[in-house]
Amino acid sequence: MTGTAEKLQELRKLLEVAEEPAGQAGIDKRRSKGIPSARERVRMLLDKGTFVETGALMRQPGSENAYYGDGVVTGRGYIDGRPVVVIAHDQTVYGGSVGEMFGRKVSAAMEFAYENACPVVCINDSGGARIQDAVTSLAWYALMCRWQGELSGYVPMVAVMLGKCAAGSVYGPVNMDILVATDNSYMFVTGPDVIKAVTGEDISAEELGGAAVQARDGLLHAVTHTEQEAFDWVRKYLSYLPSSCVEQPPLINPGLEPETTAHDLELDSIIPDADKSGYDMHEILLRIFDDGDFHEVGAGNSQNLITGFARVDGRPVGVVANQPMVLGGALDAQSGDKAAHFINICDAYHIPLVFVVDTPGVLPGVEEERNGVIKKGGRFFRSLIDATVPIVTVVVRKAYGGGYAVMGCKQLGADISLAWPTARIAVMGAEGMVSIVGRRQLAAVPPEQRETVRGQMIDFYNATVATPWIAAERGYIDAVIEPSQTRLELRKALQVLRDKQAVRKPNPRKHSIVPL
Repeated sequence: MTGTAEKLQELRKLLEVAEEPAGQAGIDKRRSKGIPSARERVRMLLDKGTFVETGALMRQPGSENAYYGDGVVTGRGYIDGRPVVVIAHDQTVYGGSVGEMFGRKVSAAMEFAYENACPVVCINDSGGARIQDAVTSLAWYALMCRWQGELSGYVPMVAVMLGKCAAGSVYGPVNMDILVATDNSYMFVTGPDVIKAVTGEDISAEELGGAAVQARDGLLHAVTHTEQEAFDWVRKYLSYLPSSCVEQPPLINPGLEPETTAHDLELDSIIPDADKSGYDMHEILLRIFDDGDFHEVGAGNSQNLITGFARVDGRPVGVVANQPMVLGGALDAQSGDKAAHFINICDAYHIPLVFVVDTPGVLPGVEEERNGVIKKGGRFFRSLIDATVPIVTVVVRKAYGGGYAVMGCKQLGADISLAWPTARIAVMGAEGMVSIVGRRQLAAVPPEQRETVRGQMIDFYNATVATPWIAAERGYIDAVIEPSQTRLELRKALQVLRDKQAVRKPNPRKHSIVPL
């Protein structure tokens, strides 16, 4: 009969083997690549000493040589004292590919997240489906994706992309809320070798799906240099979100700086007097939110539109702001998708939205039309219409044309709309107006006087039409405020809106049809 001591010894031996399923070969493989183990990655992400692994001894039944863990590490732990579920591919075991037990482990982890309402972070480093497992692998991939569908909008989900991820290992992450990667990672459905074999095209992994390419195209929401920086980015991102949609976002350091500060006063002179002069919108954002703190999302693409998280009186807000330093702050096709996705995240997790507006409108051009600026701009409109969270808008300079509408106008859903005295709200800018409306008048003027008359028309338009006063007179703007009062006015506005409840007119539809 085997005693307790022997059983304990056997347990310790099995756990030791499970810690490094591929043995020395796996260790050598990681060393050659210069990467941590899956469990080390999990511990880099979580609060120290909080990781509890589940399924460490799972492996494919009926095979004595099957590796423990089956290529994935799952478990739970804490980030800033709040519970999360973590899934990490083990690249040293079957290349981190998905087999039956892999699928069972991940599905169980996601089910735990669903039943206990906690976020999911998936650390991806895998070539996709396990070829030798045939349809079994595909079936479990489908089941894992189905769980992602159940979790979407219920709990925050973040994918961290490391190494070369292909096939299912990119289709899974794209259905999570946020994708973060290191700058030496790759994402593609089929890699360069497969493409060359099938189509004859020769392309490098970097050109095909390198992190810089995927960030530029909007697939990745953040790119970092090191893995630790990626995990730190995820931790900060989650600090702005609730653990699930049934909770409110966390409150941190409310009541700081209750009076106007020197930094506030700098806003009174931050807008250039010349309409065509640019400035960095980040300089405004750093002054109107708590502690000058701003966590940008999607910095690698469509840089003419800034999206990210900040805090107002200790409570998280989602920020959508134009960037005059890029394309003059005009809205292009890519910015439509970028904004729509970000607004959807904020709305799902009860995070109020603050729009900071300085845009000449939609970027004109043949290429933009071909890129789908109509359809993608329509998604921006729809996301704003569908949002039920508090929305506050601050127009700091230009709000022209379609840019006025989608950047949080009252008619599309803003609860409180504010403007600075420097605001210009109109169908288009003065130069565009003169070119269209004043064309005949200018043609009747002697050539040597046209430039002078043109300047006079522009000045008249800016002084009498493109002003905040007309919008304020008609109630489209709730108040024109001094720029230095913006931070405190945002506090007042969001305090009033704190208990806002979603109220929808009865409608028998199943769902609306988004322009995809």
